[in-house]
Amino acid sequence: MSLSDRVRQAVAAVTDPELRRPIGDLDMVRDISVDDGHAHVGIVLTIVGCPAAAHIESDVRRAAASVPEVTDVTVEVGVMTPAERKALTEKLRDGRPPRQMPFGADSLTRVILVSSGKGGVGKSTITANLAAALAAKGLAVGLIDADVHGFSIPGLLGIPTGTQPTRIDDLMLPPVAHGVKTISIGMFLRDGEAVVAWRGPMLHRTVQQFLTDVFFGDLDVLLIDMPPGTGDIAISVGQILPHAEVIVVTTPQGAASDVAIRSGLVARQTGQHVIGVVENMAAFTLPDGTVVDLFGSGGGAEVAAALSQPDEGDEVPLLASVPLSAALRVGGDAGVPIVLSDPEDAAAQSIIQLADRLSHRTRGLSGRSLPISLSRTAASES
Repeated sequence: MSLSDRVRQAVAAVTDPELRRPIGDLDMVRDISVDDGHAHVGIVLTIVGCPAAAHIESDVRRAAASVPEVTDVTVEVGVMTPAERKALTEKLRDGRPPRQMPFGADSLTRVILVSSGKGGVGKSTITANLAAALAAKGLAVGLIDADVHGFSIPGLLGIPTGTQPTRIDDLMLPPVAHGVKTISIGMFLRDGEAVVAWRGPMLHRTVQQFLTDVFFGDLDVLLIDMPPGTGDIAISVGQILPHAEVIVVTTPQGAASDVAIRSGLVARQTGQHVIGVVENMAAFTLPDGTVVDLFGSGGGAEVAAALSQPDEGDEVPLLASVPLSAALRVGGDAGVPIVLSDPEDAAAQSIIQLADRLSHRTRGLSGRSLPISLSRTAASES
Protein backbone atom coordinates (compact mmCIF):
# COMPACT_ATOMS: atom_id res chain seq x y z
CA MET A 1 0.00 0.00 0.00
CA SER A 2 1.40 3.40 -0.99
CA LEU A 3 2.01 6.14 1.56
CA SER A 4 -0.87 8.25 0.20
CA ASP A 5 -3.19 5.24 0.45
CA ARG A 6 -2.18 4.74 4.07
CA VAL A 7 -2.88 8.40 4.78
CA ARG A 8 -6.28 8.08 3.08
CA GLN A 9 -7.07 5.02 5.20
CA ALA A 10 -6.18 6.86 8.41
CA VAL A 11 -8.13 9.98 7.47
CA ALA A 12 -11.18 8.02 6.33
CA ALA A 13 -11.46 6.49 9.80
CA VAL A 14 -11.93 9.90 11.48
CA THR A 15 -15.42 10.13 13.00
CA ASP A 16 -17.75 13.03 12.32
CA PRO A 17 -18.73 14.17 15.86
CA GLU A 18 -22.29 15.03 14.83
CA LEU A 19 -23.10 12.10 12.55
CA ARG A 20 -20.99 9.65 14.59
CA ARG A 21 -19.80 7.89 11.45
CA PRO A 22 -16.39 7.75 9.71
CA ILE A 23 -15.93 10.60 7.26
CA GLY A 24 -14.79 8.07 4.66
CA ASP A 25 -18.21 6.43 4.79
CA LEU A 26 -19.80 9.88 4.44
CA ASP A 27 -17.83 10.68 1.23
CA MET A 28 -16.13 13.64 2.90
CA VAL A 29 -12.56 12.74 1.87
CA ARG A 30 -11.17 14.23 -1.34
CA ASP A 31 -7.72 14.27 -2.97
CA ILE A 32 -4.78 13.08 -0.89
CA SER A 33 -1.15 13.22 -1.94
CA VAL A 34 2.22 12.99 -0.20
CA ASP A 35 5.30 14.86 -1.41
CA ASP A 36 8.59 14.22 0.43
CA GLY A 37 6.70 13.38 3.61
CA HIS A 38 4.33 16.37 3.34
CA ALA A 39 0.75 15.11 3.20
CA HIS A 40 -1.85 17.23 1.40
CA VAL A 41 -5.33 16.18 2.53
CA GLY A 42 -8.58 17.43 1.05
CA ILE A 43 -11.88 17.07 2.89
CA VAL A 44 -15.34 18.59 2.49
CA LEU A 45 -17.80 19.54 5.21
CA THR A 46 -21.54 19.15 4.91
CA ILE A 47 -22.40 22.85 5.13
CA VAL A 48 -20.82 26.28 5.33
CA GLY A 49 -20.21 27.18 8.96
CA CYS A 50 -20.36 23.57 10.16
CA PRO A 51 -20.03 23.79 13.99
CA ALA A 52 -17.83 20.69 14.01
CA ALA A 53 -15.40 22.09 11.41
CA ALA A 54 -12.49 22.79 13.76
CA HIS A 55 -12.96 19.41 15.49
CA ILE A 56 -12.95 17.49 12.21
CA GLU A 57 -9.98 19.38 10.78
CA SER A 58 -7.97 18.79 13.95
CA ASP A 59 -8.78 15.07 13.97
CA VAL A 60 -7.94 14.74 10.27
CA ARG A 61 -4.60 16.49 10.78
CA ARG A 62 -3.80 14.25 13.74
CA ALA A 63 -4.79 11.09 11.84
CA ALA A 64 -2.65 11.97 8.82
CA ALA A 65 0.33 12.91 11.00
CA SER A 66 0.11 9.56 12.80
CA VAL A 67 1.05 7.67 9.62
CA PRO A 68 4.76 6.67 9.62
CA GLU A 69 6.92 8.67 7.16
CA VAL A 70 4.54 11.66 7.22
CA THR A 71 6.47 14.71 8.46
CA ASP A 72 4.00 17.53 7.80
CA VAL A 73 0.29 17.88 7.02
CA THR A 74 -1.74 20.46 5.14
CA VAL A 75 -5.53 20.13 5.32
CA GLU A 76 -7.67 21.83 2.70
CA VAL A 77 -11.31 22.17 3.73
CA GLY A 78 -14.18 22.62 1.28
CA VAL A 79 -17.95 22.26 1.32
CA MET A 80 -20.19 19.69 -0.32
CA THR A 81 -22.13 20.64 -3.41
CA PRO A 82 -25.95 20.51 -3.27
CA ALA A 83 -25.86 17.25 -5.21
CA GLU A 84 -23.35 15.75 -2.77
CA ARG A 85 -25.46 16.83 0.21
CA LYS A 86 -28.53 15.27 -1.38
CA ALA A 87 -26.63 12.00 -1.88
CA LEU A 88 -25.48 12.15 1.74
CA THR A 89 -28.98 12.67 3.16
CA GLU A 90 -30.26 9.78 1.06
CA LYS A 91 -27.47 7.60 2.44
CA LEU A 92 -28.25 8.66 6.00
CA ARG A 93 -31.93 7.81 5.55
CA ASP A 94 -30.86 4.33 4.45
CA GLY A 95 -33.51 4.14 1.74
CA ARG A 96 -36.33 5.65 3.77
CA PRO A 97 -38.29 8.42 2.07
CA PRO A 98 -38.20 11.91 3.61
CA ARG A 99 -40.52 12.59 6.54
CA GLN A 100 -40.81 8.91 7.46
CA MET A 101 -40.38 8.09 11.13
CA PRO A 102 -37.63 5.52 11.77
CA PHE A 103 -38.98 4.43 15.17
CA GLY A 104 -41.96 2.35 14.11
CA ALA A 105 -43.01 -1.00 15.52
CA ASP A 106 -40.36 -2.81 13.44
CA SER A 107 -37.50 -0.66 14.70
CA LEU A 108 -34.83 -2.25 16.89
CA THR A 109 -34.63 0.98 18.90
CA ARG A 110 -36.34 0.84 22.28
CA VAL A 111 -38.55 3.89 22.70
CA ILE A 112 -39.11 4.73 26.37
CA LEU A 113 -41.36 7.58 27.46
CA VAL A 114 -40.69 9.07 30.88
CA SER A 115 -43.94 10.50 32.21
CA SER A 116 -45.42 11.90 35.40
CA GLY A 117 -48.84 12.87 36.63
CA LYS A 118 -47.75 16.33 37.79
CA GLY A 119 -44.82 18.70 37.54
CA GLY A 120 -42.16 19.13 40.18
CA VAL A 121 -41.42 15.45 40.77
CA GLY A 122 -38.00 15.53 39.07
CA LYS A 123 -39.04 13.69 35.92
CA SER A 124 -36.68 15.60 33.62
CA THR A 125 -33.79 15.26 36.06
CA ILE A 126 -34.33 11.50 36.14
CA THR A 127 -34.57 11.38 32.34
CA ALA A 128 -31.37 13.37 31.76
CA ASN A 129 -29.38 11.30 34.24
CA LEU A 130 -30.81 8.03 32.94
CA ALA A 131 -29.83 9.00 29.38
CA ALA A 132 -26.27 9.84 30.47
CA ALA A 133 -26.00 6.61 32.48
CA LEU A 134 -27.16 4.51 29.52
CA ALA A 135 -24.70 6.28 27.20
CA ALA A 136 -21.89 5.68 29.72
CA LYS A 137 -22.65 1.96 29.45
CA GLY A 138 -21.86 2.14 25.73
CA LEU A 139 -25.40 2.34 24.37
CA ALA A 140 -26.34 4.70 21.54
CA VAL A 141 -28.87 7.01 23.19
CA GLY A 142 -31.19 9.69 21.83
CA LEU A 143 -33.30 12.05 23.92
CA ILE A 144 -36.32 14.09 22.82
CA ASP A 145 -37.51 16.86 25.13
CA ALA A 146 -41.24 16.71 24.43
CA ASP A 147 -42.09 19.04 27.30
CA VAL A 148 -42.61 21.93 24.90
CA HIS A 149 -43.94 24.42 27.43
CA GLY A 150 -41.61 23.44 30.27
CA PHE A 151 -38.46 22.30 28.46
CA SER A 152 -35.42 21.81 30.70
CA ILE A 153 -33.36 19.02 29.15
CA PRO A 154 -30.77 21.27 27.42
CA GLY A 155 -29.93 22.95 30.73
CA LEU A 156 -29.80 19.66 32.63
CA LEU A 157 -27.31 18.28 30.08
CA GLY A 158 -25.24 21.45 29.92
CA ILE A 159 -26.07 22.30 26.31
CA PRO A 160 -25.27 26.03 25.96
CA THR A 161 -28.12 28.45 25.28
CA GLY A 162 -28.32 29.20 21.59
CA THR A 163 -27.04 25.80 20.50
CA GLN A 164 -29.06 24.67 17.50
CA PRO A 165 -29.11 21.48 15.46
CA THR A 166 -26.96 21.50 12.33
CA ARG A 167 -29.16 21.40 9.24
CA ILE A 168 -28.24 19.34 6.19
CA ASP A 169 -31.00 20.13 3.71
CA ASP A 170 -34.14 18.75 5.38
CA LEU A 171 -32.30 16.80 8.10
CA MET A 172 -31.37 18.14 11.52
CA LEU A 173 -28.38 16.77 13.40
CA PRO A 174 -29.04 16.94 17.16
CA PRO A 175 -26.37 18.31 19.49
CA VAL A 176 -24.55 15.67 21.53
CA ALA A 177 -24.00 16.10 25.26
CA HIS A 178 -22.42 13.45 27.49
CA GLY A 179 -22.82 10.98 24.62
CA VAL A 180 -26.56 11.67 24.29
CA LYS A 181 -28.05 13.01 21.03
CA THR A 182 -30.59 15.58 22.17
CA ILE A 183 -33.34 17.73 20.65
CA SER A 184 -35.57 20.27 22.37
CA ILE A 185 -37.80 23.17 21.38
CA GLY A 186 -35.57 25.23 23.66
CA MET A 187 -32.84 25.05 21.02
CA PHE A 188 -34.97 27.13 18.66
CA LEU A 189 -35.85 29.93 21.08
CA ARG A 190 -33.94 32.97 22.30
CA ASP A 191 -32.76 33.03 25.89
CA GLY A 192 -35.75 33.60 28.16
CA GLU A 193 -38.30 33.19 25.36
CA ALA A 194 -41.35 31.04 26.11
CA VAL A 195 -43.70 28.98 23.96
CA VAL A 196 -47.18 30.42 24.30
CA ALA A 197 -50.58 29.81 22.74
CA TRP A 198 -49.56 26.46 21.26
CA ARG A 199 -52.41 23.98 21.15
CA GLY A 200 -52.99 20.44 19.92
CA PRO A 201 -52.14 20.67 16.19
CA MET A 202 -48.93 22.68 16.69
CA LEU A 203 -47.79 20.48 19.55
CA HIS A 204 -48.51 17.35 17.51
CA ARG A 205 -46.55 18.74 14.55
CA THR A 206 -43.58 19.63 16.75
CA VAL A 207 -43.29 16.15 18.22
CA GLN A 208 -43.76 14.58 14.80
CA GLN A 209 -40.97 16.72 13.33
CA PHE A 210 -38.63 15.73 16.15
CA LEU A 211 -39.28 12.10 15.27
CA THR A 212 -39.00 12.44 11.48
CA ASP A 213 -36.68 15.35 10.66
CA VAL A 214 -34.01 14.83 13.33
CA PHE A 215 -31.32 12.38 12.30
CA PHE A 216 -30.44 10.30 15.36
CA GLY A 217 -28.79 7.49 13.43
CA ASP A 218 -28.86 3.96 14.79
CA LEU A 219 -29.99 4.10 18.41
CA ASP A 220 -30.25 1.45 21.07
CA VAL A 221 -32.60 3.59 23.16
CA LEU A 222 -34.66 6.69 22.46
CA LEU A 223 -35.88 8.41 25.62
CA ILE A 224 -38.72 10.93 25.43
CA ASP A 225 -39.14 13.36 28.31
CA MET A 226 -42.89 13.84 28.38
CA PRO A 227 -44.72 16.88 29.75
CA PRO A 228 -46.48 16.23 33.06
CA GLY A 229 -50.11 15.18 32.97
CA THR A 230 -52.26 13.68 30.26
CA GLY A 231 -52.65 16.55 27.79
CA ASP A 232 -52.29 17.01 24.05
CA ILE A 233 -48.71 15.76 23.71
CA ALA A 234 -49.41 12.56 25.66
CA ILE A 235 -52.27 11.83 23.28
CA SER A 236 -50.19 12.71 20.19
CA VAL A 237 -47.26 10.54 21.23
CA GLY A 238 -49.69 7.73 22.01
CA GLN A 239 -51.00 7.95 18.44
CA ILE A 240 -47.55 8.18 16.84
CA LEU A 241 -45.79 5.63 19.07
CA PRO A 242 -48.40 3.18 20.35
CA HIS A 243 -45.70 0.52 20.79
CA ALA A 244 -43.56 2.65 23.13
CA GLU A 245 -42.69 1.67 26.68
CA VAL A 246 -43.47 3.97 29.59
CA ILE A 247 -41.77 4.73 32.90
CA VAL A 248 -43.89 6.67 35.38
CA VAL A 249 -42.06 9.00 37.78
CA THR A 250 -43.60 9.99 41.09
CA THR A 251 -42.57 11.13 44.55
CA PRO A 252 -43.52 9.17 47.68
CA GLN A 253 -46.16 11.79 48.45
CA GLY A 254 -49.76 10.66 48.10
CA ALA A 255 -50.78 13.75 46.11
CA ALA A 256 -48.16 12.93 43.49
CA SER A 257 -48.76 9.20 43.37
CA ASP A 258 -52.51 9.55 42.85
CA VAL A 259 -52.08 11.60 39.66
CA ALA A 260 -49.13 9.47 38.52
CA ILE A 261 -51.49 6.50 38.32
CA ARG A 262 -53.68 8.41 35.86
CA SER A 263 -50.65 9.12 33.68
CA GLY A 264 -49.89 5.40 33.45
CA LEU A 265 -53.50 4.50 32.73
CA VAL A 266 -53.72 6.98 29.84
CA ALA A 267 -50.52 5.56 28.35
CA ARG A 268 -51.96 2.06 28.58
CA GLN A 269 -55.17 3.16 26.85
CA THR A 270 -53.13 4.18 23.78
CA GLY A 271 -51.56 0.71 23.66
CA GLN A 272 -48.27 1.62 25.29
CA HIS A 273 -46.69 -0.69 27.85
CA VAL A 274 -45.94 0.62 31.34
CA ILE A 275 -42.67 -1.11 32.24
CA GLY A 276 -42.21 0.35 35.68
CA VAL A 277 -42.28 3.16 38.20
CA VAL A 278 -39.46 5.35 39.49
CA GLU A 279 -39.90 6.94 42.89
CA ASN A 280 -37.92 10.18 43.17
CA MET A 281 -37.16 12.28 46.27
CA ALA A 282 -37.40 9.20 48.47
CA ALA A 283 -36.05 8.96 52.02
CA PHE A 284 -32.39 9.87 52.52
CA THR A 285 -29.96 9.04 55.29
CA LEU A 286 -28.10 11.65 57.33
CA PRO A 287 -24.43 11.11 58.32
CA ASP A 288 -25.56 10.06 61.81
CA GLY A 289 -27.75 7.33 60.35
CA THR A 290 -31.08 9.13 60.75
CA VAL A 291 -33.49 8.40 57.89
CA VAL A 292 -35.51 11.39 56.70
CA ASP A 293 -38.60 10.80 54.58
CA LEU A 294 -39.34 14.43 53.75
CA PHE A 295 -42.07 13.55 51.23
CA GLY A 296 -43.48 10.53 53.02
CA SER A 297 -43.03 6.96 51.91
CA GLY A 298 -44.62 4.24 49.83
CA GLY A 299 -45.92 6.33 46.94
CA GLY A 300 -43.85 4.57 44.30
CA ALA A 301 -44.94 1.12 45.44
CA GLU A 302 -48.57 2.27 45.48
CA VAL A 303 -48.36 3.48 41.87
CA ALA A 304 -46.70 0.24 40.78
CA ALA A 305 -49.37 -1.84 42.52
CA ALA A 306 -52.21 0.24 41.07
CA LEU A 307 -50.85 -0.10 37.51
CA SER A 308 -50.20 -3.84 37.79
CA GLN A 309 -52.64 -6.28 36.21
CA PRO A 310 -51.78 -9.61 37.83
CA ASP A 311 -54.76 -11.36 36.24
CA GLU A 312 -53.28 -10.56 32.83
CA GLY A 313 -49.73 -11.36 33.85
CA ASP A 314 -48.67 -7.70 33.72
CA GLU A 315 -46.77 -6.83 36.87
CA VAL A 316 -45.50 -3.26 36.95
CA PRO A 317 -42.40 -3.14 39.17
CA LEU A 318 -40.94 -0.31 41.21
CA LEU A 319 -37.78 0.05 39.13
CA ALA A 320 -35.94 2.46 41.40
CA SER A 321 -36.31 4.57 44.52
CA VAL A 322 -34.06 7.60 44.15
CA PRO A 323 -33.30 9.33 47.47
CA LEU A 324 -33.53 13.09 47.83
CA SER A 325 -30.08 14.45 47.03
CA ALA A 326 -28.63 17.96 47.09
CA ALA A 327 -25.88 16.77 44.73
CA LEU A 328 -28.50 15.69 42.20
CA ARG A 329 -29.93 19.21 42.23
CA VAL A 330 -26.49 20.82 41.99
CA GLY A 331 -25.60 18.62 39.02
CA GLY A 332 -28.80 19.60 37.25
CA ASP A 333 -28.10 23.31 37.78
CA ALA A 334 -24.54 22.87 36.50
CA GLY A 335 -25.56 20.80 33.48
CA VAL A 336 -23.46 17.82 34.59
CA PRO A 337 -25.47 14.65 35.35
CA ILE A 338 -24.65 13.32 38.79
CA VAL A 339 -24.27 9.79 37.41
CA LEU A 340 -21.08 11.11 35.77
CA SER A 341 -19.87 13.75 38.23
CA ASP A 342 -20.53 11.89 41.50
CA PRO A 343 -21.41 8.26 40.73
CA GLU A 344 -20.98 7.23 44.37
CA ASP A 345 -23.82 9.50 45.54
CA ALA A 346 -26.82 7.46 46.70
CA ALA A 347 -29.14 9.05 44.10
CA ALA A 348 -26.60 8.47 41.35
CA GLN A 349 -26.21 4.83 42.40
CA SER A 350 -29.97 4.32 42.20
CA ILE A 351 -30.16 5.80 38.68
CA ILE A 352 -27.11 3.83 37.51
CA GLN A 353 -28.76 0.64 38.76
CA LEU A 354 -31.91 1.66 36.88
CA ALA A 355 -29.86 2.11 33.71
CA ASP A 356 -28.23 -1.26 34.25
CA ARG A 357 -31.64 -2.86 34.67
CA LEU A 358 -32.97 -1.27 31.48
CA SER A 359 -29.83 -1.95 29.44
CA HIS A 360 -30.31 -5.68 29.93
CA ARG A 361 -33.76 -5.49 28.34
CA THR A 362 -33.63 -5.10 24.58
CA ARG A 363 -36.30 -5.22 21.91
CA GLY A 364 -36.44 -8.70 20.44
CA LEU A 365 -36.78 -9.80 16.82
CA SER A 366 -39.63 -12.19 17.51
CA GLY A 367 -42.64 -11.52 15.31
CA ARG A 368 -40.93 -8.89 13.17
CA SER A 369 -39.93 -9.14 9.53
CA LEU A 370 -36.29 -8.46 8.67
CA PRO A 371 -35.17 -6.54 5.56
CA ILE A 372 -33.33 -9.59 4.19
CA SER A 373 -34.09 -11.42 0.98
CA LEU A 374 -32.55 -14.69 -0.15
CA SER A 375 -31.80 -15.37 -3.77
CA ARG A 376 -33.55 -18.33 -5.30
CA THR A 377 -30.28 -20.26 -5.43
CA ALA A 378 -29.43 -19.52 -1.82
CA ALA A 379 -32.94 -20.43 -0.72
CA SER A 380 -32.76 -23.75 -2.51
CA GLU A 381 -29.40 -24.55 -0.91
CA SER A 382 -30.60 -23.83 2.63
